[in-house]
Amino acid sequence: MIELLLTDFTIFILAIFVGYEVISKVPVILHTPLMSGTNAIHGIVVVGAMLVANTSEGVFVAVLGFCAVVLGTINVIGGFLVTDRMLQMFASKTPGARRP
Repeated sequence: MIELLLTDFTIFILAIFVGYEVISKVPVILHTPLMSGTNAIHGIVVVGAMLVANTSEGVFVAVLGFCAVVLGTINVIGGFLVTDRMLQMFASKTPGARRP
């Protein structure tokens, strides 16, 4: 049991380092499309959290699954709001122009 936990923790720490290296190399101009892509990935995470919460065996796992659904949903909504705000910065300032 402890070996499995240690393996999972090692993978988690390595994923943090890889994620940081990948994101730090992204040019500034690509941050908005990258944000939209991560919103889509977080949507998949929310679906996975719903499946885990639905198929849980105990109360503790069900509560953790519910928390994952709530926090993932907040993350998705916040990501879309930030993306929309960034896109508004590039919108035309003329009165009759359409917003993208």
